[in-house]
Amino acid sequence: MIVDDHPAFRELLRTFLRTTEATFLECEDGRDAVADYPGFQPDVVLMDIAMKDMDGLSATARITTRFPPAHVVILTQYDDPDLRAAATRAGAGDYLPKDQLSRLPEVLRAWSSPSEPPEPKPI
Repeated sequence: MIVDDHPAFRELLRTFLRTTEATFLECEDGRDAVADYPGFQPDVVLMDIAMKDMDGLSATARITTRFPPAHVVILTQYDDPDLRAAATRAGAGDYLPKDQLSRLPEVLRAWSSPSEPPEPKPI
């Protein structure tokens, strides 16, 4: 699931991840992600922070509270220690600044491994 309020960034992610065998559900904001998560239950949620209607941290907290196995990766323009801590408290399993997008395949491989998913780590 790709959750970002910028259509161009969602398209960039789809293009970047096109080499994977994946189906993507896209949401414009956290409210849509919370509403759509139960029916789709994706392997990984790529969640922006700053969005209208409901921000990514609130959406992450709602999703991970209701679905503890949910794997949320925060993708944001903000490389901020306070936001990283807030993402951890919300239940995100990883935090990746958008200018480090080249690391995304590595992060996704860790979460989609056929073995046990990685333990959430402080991010």
